[in-house]
Amino acid sequence: MYFDEATITVSSGAGGNGAVHFRREKYIPHGGPDGGDGGHGGAVILTVNRHLNTLQAFAHQRDYAAEAGQNGYGRKSRGRSADDLLIPVPPGTVIRDADTGELLGDLTAPDQTLLVVPGGRGGKGNARYATPSNQAPRIAEKGVPGLTRRLQLELRLIADVGIVGVPNAGKSTFLAAVTAAQPKIAPYPFTTLVPNLGVAQLDRDTTLVLADIPGLIEGAHTGAGLGFDFLRHIQRTRVLIHLLDGLAEDPLGDFFQINAELAFFDEHLAQKPQVVAVNKLDQPDAQAKFGRLKADLTRRGYEVFGLSALARTGVREVLYRAAQLLAEAAPLPPIVAEVPVYRAPVDEKAFTISREPDGGYRVSGVQIERAASMTYWEHDQAVERFQRILETLGIRRALADAGIHEGDTVYIGEHELEWSD
Repeated sequence: MYFDEATITVSSGAGGNGAVHFRREKYIPHGGPDGGDGGHGGAVILTVNRHLNTLQAFAHQRDYAAEAGQNGYGRKSRGRSADDLLIPVPPGTVIRDADTGELLGDLTAPDQTLLVVPGGRGGKGNARYATPSNQAPRIAEKGVPGLTRRLQLELRLIADVGIVGVPNAGKSTFLAAVTAAQPKIAPYPFTTLVPNLGVAQLDRDTTLVLADIPGLIEGAHTGAGLGFDFLRHIQRTRVLIHLLDGLAEDPLGDFFQINAELAFFDEHLAQKPQVVAVNKLDQPDAQAKFGRLKADLTRRGYEVFGLSALARTGVREVLYRAAQLLAEAAPLPPIVAEVPVYRAPVDEKAFTISREPDGGYRVSGVQIERAASMTYWEHDQAVERFQRILETLGIRRALADAGIHEGDTVYIGEHELEWSD
């Protein structure tokens, strides 16, 4: 299992207590106060370890506590302060308060740190309270208790280019062909169960970090298959290489399906610059399909490349085009801290049905309107997919219960559809 989310509880150490103590030495019968301060408790700090790429360690340990500071003692001796507790996390970890949803930090750089709970301050010893009017104070200060906080960790891998496509499109083979990465490769779907990172050196001045995102299936945006586990990693990338299986029964339908899944999860994902590449052109059947497939996609405004990741032909052209788009792409906006107030999550699957003045039915809802706007209505598979979404979300049954009849008009967003039983 791949771990890219975790909830942990962290506690800082309490400060040590200040001491009430008086100097006691031979021939000094009335020694003054010499109680020392307590040491500070350890803070809890998250720190980026560039060698990590999962949150798997947090599956085995979910509670972390720093040590308390030592108590003060005589001769104005201060208790030892505890060491801070450093918790390593992979680069790309987003940290939120698990109870409020407040964004605490986004750790991306090697060795970057984030203080999540400070250690308790050590208490003052009675030597601190001596005054001319009170030369023998019997008062000291206890250490400040540590703090406890629940953290929600979410990993979003950092890469320049994300490689996306349906299962078995050859993404891992492509990554292995252009980088030193060694992903598991086999001729069956879902070979890749974790995202793989690789670095491609195009020339002396051009380097690309690529992420092989495990294959997406229909419904991934709802968590089906590998779903949410990997879609979030694409959010970090600035350019996508959309790899199509040239031997697939319907590569064009696969292309539409993946873009729809990206858009359903995050409407900005499908708007990222894409390099469309048809793989497996070392096979005669793929070569036979390539001309028509390229023409179809070119007519829709996409630039299409052909390659064979296995034979390692055509891959450099794809990489150089990705590098060019990367140079032209706008930088990713930072994750902006939110107001630390709990917000009820929006149910994107929710919908409402209302009647229009002309007698038609309007269906309103975040997910269904997004689905309608991203559907290629001229493509039969896309229309069939949209109808399955209507069924899955319960909209078809709700319209039937509302009294819809054959030929009635259904409005979804800006789209006007004719109802058919």
